[in-house]
Amino acid sequence: MKLFLCNSSATLRPPPAAYLPAPTTVTSLVLNNISSVKTKLIGATLSIGLLLGSPPSFAVDFDSSINQLKPYGNPPIEDCLLDEPEEIEEVGPQAVTNESLVEEAWEIVNDSFLDAVRRRWTPEMWQQKKEDIMGSNIQTRSKAHEIIRRMLASLGDPYTRFLSPDEFSKMARYDMSGIGINLREIPNGDGAIKLKVLGLLLDGPAYAAGVRQGDEILAVNGDDVRGKSAFEVSSLLQGPNGTFVTIQVKHGNCGPIQALEVQRQLVARTPVFYRLEQVENGSISVGYMRLKEFNALAIKDLVTAMKRLQDMGATYFVLDLRDNLGGLVQAGIEISKLFLNQGATVIYTAGRESQFQNTVKADMAPLVTAPVVVLVNNKTASASEIVASALHDNCRAVLVGERTYGKGLIQSVFELHDGSGIVVTVGKYVTPNHMDINGNGIEPDFHNLPAWNDISKRLSNCSRLQG
Repeated sequence: MKLFLCNSSATLRPPPAAYLPAPTTVTSLVLNNISSVKTKLIGATLSIGLLLGSPPSFAVDFDSSINQLKPYGNPPIEDCLLDEPEEIEEVGPQAVTNESLVEEAWEIVNDSFLDAVRRRWTPEMWQQKKEDIMGSNIQTRSKAHEIIRRMLASLGDPYTRFLSPDEFSKMARYDMSGIGINLREIPNGDGAIKLKVLGLLLDGPAYAAGVRQGDEILAVNGDDVRGKSAFEVSSLLQGPNGTFVTIQVKHGNCGPIQALEVQRQLVARTPVFYRLEQVENGSISVGYMRLKEFNALAIKDLVTAMKRLQDMGATYFVLDLRDNLGGLVQAGIEISKLFLNQGATVIYTAGRESQFQNTVKADMAPLVTAPVVVLVNNKTASASEIVASALHDNCRAVLVGERTYGKGLIQSVFELHDGSGIVVTVGKYVTPNHMDINGNGIEPDFHNLPAWNDISKRLSNCSRLQG
């Protein structure tokens, strides 16, 4: 079973659950010397998301009752025959052998790995690796885990690595659905899409309620969700921790159809801190927003902050991404869209498989149109760099601070059948101006914050230059 799409920083480890400091402990916005500000590193290691229909992987209350669900009935036999049968095997941790666990990890790399670092990986080399490894009996589970570690290390990719069951379980705060599932958009024969559960936490709420890998999501709280995107439906599934959501699923390709009540279990904490500041002798109101990481709550909480700051009279915005090592890729993409005009390019992605080769564009009008300053430093990485480059290249923001970290690869995190997992590089992203971020980072426009009039002039000139 597989989990998440992500991008991550190789030398860092997942921290404890996100911590929101009290307003008095958050570093203030320094207007004259941005680069001198030092803040505590509390960002996330992984940038995980539901980006562009990931390979099979893990991953607003509504007052509707089960009686309001529309009757779908059982699909005709012909429809089932058109679908390619899915082999879905439920294997408990106690049933998996050490040899099959190692082979499972090998197959994931064989199917999905993108050698974007050394560029020396070949299917032939990897096949030989399998023959060398699988020739002997693996006596213990710890030995199997060690073999997987060495196997992944031989790839020479600092981002592809093994996760122990304990490390894997810490990723729950990146679950965008709040019920422990990952959705993938599967094209239908008639041009429509199905939303399939192609990954779920074995100890998560959805699994406990009866959802299984391969199930199709038909409705959420009585609302038909067929035709909606994976991101839209994940947003519908979210709600306050401990509340319930009713989902209607079709098990496998041919039914049966079942309505299940699932208790939400969001473990993320808000990563957003915001305030209104008066600058230049009170003549300008600046909405300051600090985003610590791109977790499951980042989009909703940042939208709330932006709307409140607008209502308070903000005429400029500062988005502080310093020390933000990343988070959900999809959260970074959707947050970028909040500032961009419809049709603007957010990011380009590339990978071995077609689902990782795409151009992501903004699909609606921006939430705010006021000038934006994005604060960055050498620990601004991954999903943070998606946001910084999207706003900068589309002339929506100036970047102030230090050159960013330079993490432009996409990983998928796959859950193995014993509760451990592996992180595998599956793609890379390129900025709207076609710059490769990985290993290069993004150079800011200014090291220190300029006058606000200069910011406006630079953005205005940028708009004219870009046409």
